[in-house]
Amino acid sequence: MAAITRPRGAERVLATDRFATEIRLARLNILIAFIALALGGLMGVLQILQYNGIDLYRFIKPILPGGYYQGLTLHGVLNVLVFTTFYIIGFLTLITAKAFDKPLVHKGLGWFTFWLMLGGLLMTALPILLNNATVLFTFYPPLKADGFFYLGLTLVVVGTYFLLLNQALTYRVWRKENPKAKIPLPAFMAIVTMSMWVIATIGIAAEMLFLLIPWSFGWVEGTDVLLARTLFWFTGHPIVYFWLLPAYISWYTMIPKQAGGKLFSEPMARVSFVLFLVLSIPIGIHHQYTDPGISAIWKLVHFIFTVGVFFPSLLTFFNVVASLEHAGRSRGGKGWLAWIFALPWKSATFTAQVFAMILFAFGGAGGVINASYNLNLVVHNTAWISGHFHLTVGSAVALSFMGMGYWLVPYLSGRRLFSNFLGLAASWCWLIGMILFSHFMHMLGLLGVPRRSMLGGAPYFNESTYAGVAEWRLLLPVAMVGGLVMFVSAILFYTNMVLTITRGQPEPNQQIPFAEKISGPEDVPAVLDRFWPWVVGAIMLIAINYGPTLYYLISTSRLNIPGLRPW
Repeated sequence: MAAITRPRGAERVLATDRFATEIRLARLNILIAFIALALGGLMGVLQILQYNGIDLYRFIKPILPGGYYQGLTLHGVLNVLVFTTFYIIGFLTLITAKAFDKPLVHKGLGWFTFWLMLGGLLMTALPILLNNATVLFTFYPPLKADGFFYLGLTLVVVGTYFLLLNQALTYRVWRKENPKAKIPLPAFMAIVTMSMWVIATIGIAAEMLFLLIPWSFGWVEGTDVLLARTLFWFTGHPIVYFWLLPAYISWYTMIPKQAGGKLFSEPMARVSFVLFLVLSIPIGIHHQYTDPGISAIWKLVHFIFTVGVFFPSLLTFFNVVASLEHAGRSRGGKGWLAWIFALPWKSATFTAQVFAMILFAFGGAGGVINASYNLNLVVHNTAWISGHFHLTVGSAVALSFMGMGYWLVPYLSGRRLFSNFLGLAASWCWLIGMILFSHFMHMLGLLGVPRRSMLGGAPYFNESTYAGVAEWRLLLPVAMVGGLVMFVSAILFYTNMVLTITRGQPEPNQQIPFAEKISGPEDVPAVLDRFWPWVVGAIMLIAINYGPTLYYLISTSRLNIPGLRPW
């Protein structure tokens, strides 16, 4: 976005704007994020077509010689890792500064964060494009990628740490200037999000530094598969909340104002975020119910805490819906439910994010099933997981980020949204497409369709390879229709964004839509205006829930599993 054409008025505002650095960083990060989403989404379309026997990969063999699995790796890495991380870092950089009403204290540190992440991204991308890292976004050993794939991902993760450092330094200066004030809610949420992320990534950092990087570069002969998987899921589940919490920031602090009302309760919003900080990390073993070598007792413990992490989501549901009800009634809505129709459904940014909330409600219900030991054994590694994943990261996150883009891109570009109608059309297409895609992927999972498997075309998609193929043939085309409708939604979204940047009417003096509160900072107790008690609590709970398992796995570890490259 650094090269976009801006009206001269917006250029002058930017030149004198004390938040100019944060705006530029947000532009660049979000530009990279949306490029990654577009490329990764295109790979997703190729996959659902391939599931139905339409193999377009053969036409791009010179570009993607690895075909389906190389495309699947690109889909996962670009959409799940790159899109989310760059968008979040750009968004939180801007929101932290604007909430404190104070630029981040170290501009150079902000630019160092961006360039380190970009360098890591380029280092990661090259092995994938050369088909030397076709290991999917989970990169489970013994599948072995080029060492620069792991090193690049590590640099991206480490780069994000410097945003937290910049936030902490800025908070310190702000606190000296405002010793008695409560931390602004968006800034509090942004710092909690980054704190959770930094603690959570200790697992994947350890996996990279001590297992995968030495192994991939040939410095050690082998690796330990179970230890690597456990360290991955130390990070792998809380990363879901790293994606979700920035969307929650918008749902809590912006959607109420965009709906024409106020946030119901700031204290309750803070409680939900600190509970995510404390509870979201020590639950990763529920992804390893079928893994041997981990005590059933600790699998049970992680299941219990996985159920516990639903409570902050329920608090979020109550608080956000109460805020929307206040907005609906403020707009003249009456009755038990008729206030819903008074909400601003003609606003693209509002409608997209509320649709994301609705879809996420179903994703959360599926998450309860995934967390249950017995039910997990039925759906584990089936298309059910793909359906669930697209309701969470593919809807609650991606659709929210797209909806936020309908005000954020105009704000960053100094131009009015080109077409609210296109935004609404894109939102409805995503809702309809996702309902079709995710519902039938869930059904296909219950019929035994395997996850991460190239099904379409001979010799893969026939009765001699899989049982129940006749039933699959009836449902896969409907899932494909859903995927194609979402593709249409993406085309509408990107058309709108490009036209906004290039042809939108100049509107340089836009504001971030921070909402007022019914129950505000004056009702916030001191313990909810601090970070360290909750960080300490999170670390203690991690030590209890993960300590014995990691001690056992590390003490019995044998680095003797060689790498495999079946492609």
